[in-house]
Amino acid sequence: MKDLYIAFAPLQGYTDAVYRRAHWECAGGVNEYYTPFVRIEKGELRRKDLRDTDSAANEGVPTVPQVIARDGDEFARLCDALQEQGWGRIDLNMGCPFPMQVRAGRGSGLLQRIDCVEEILNEMRRRPEVVFSVKMRLGQESEEEGLRVMPIINEMPLVHVTLHPRLGRQQYKGIADKGAFLRFADVCRHPMVYNGDVVECERLQVECERLKGVMIGRGLLARPWMITDKDPHEVIMNMHSIVYHHAMEHLCGDCQILSRLHAFWEYIDIPHKQKKAIMKATTLQRYREAVASYNSTAGQP
Repeated sequence: MKDLYIAFAPLQGYTDAVYRRAHWECAGGVNEYYTPFVRIEKGELRRKDLRDTDSAANEGVPTVPQVIARDGDEFARLCDALQEQGWGRIDLNMGCPFPMQVRAGRGSGLLQRIDCVEEILNEMRRRPEVVFSVKMRLGQESEEEGLRVMPIINEMPLVHVTLHPRLGRQQYKGIADKGAFLRFADVCRHPMVYNGDVVECERLQVECERLKGVMIGRGLLARPWMITDKDPHEVIMNMHSIVYHHAMEHLCGDCQILSRLHAFWEYIDIPHKQKKAIMKATTLQRYREAVASYNSTAGQP
């Protein structure tokens, strides 16, 4: 990944501001961290999302807030809220494959609604003070959907386009289509960022002249140390300390605290037996014992 831009992909329920700060301080190696998307729900902006994008919570961490919108009106409301928080950099999600969002015409569902993509283009043009980017899929049902909206995306004032080369209907199943990524790169005027089963980056650099970098999600959640030369165990325990102390200070009750702490471990690549003990802990006392057991045995043959 030499000289490539590295982005940490957002994952709802996992990569909140506390986690992003923990990774930045204990592992690093990432150019930008993308927030889980800020959304409109039941006609209102979700306050929980805006707390996560609050400038104080993200101070010192290279963060990009992401929004998900069904049309120009929603996009404008989301941008207004983020700009009021002081953001001058916003990413638009046109790739979320979750059925609830797709049915509402958001995420990869937006790729089927050319008129609404044009509305969003117009809103971007009204905000020359903001640096935008887009994260997208090949399409929802077919690759042709993404290719049809590419002329509009080419007119958007974007710093780059992140492409996950699967269809929305595939969600995360099947193999990411690197050939399709290259086909899109041929018609995209913007620098490209690859997302989805990130491997063979050196080969992509050779094959794609517009490749700016890669966006990694589940891979970094599983191995937070993967793009550094730091000791994996130290990275895990140092990050855990930050997440643990924040949970203890800001959450209430074993159930709520454990839910947040279990999310920290869910993807992490550690021995199955030790991970199982941590994830099955139903009280904080048992949780602490399981983490202490892992900590004492990590690195031993």
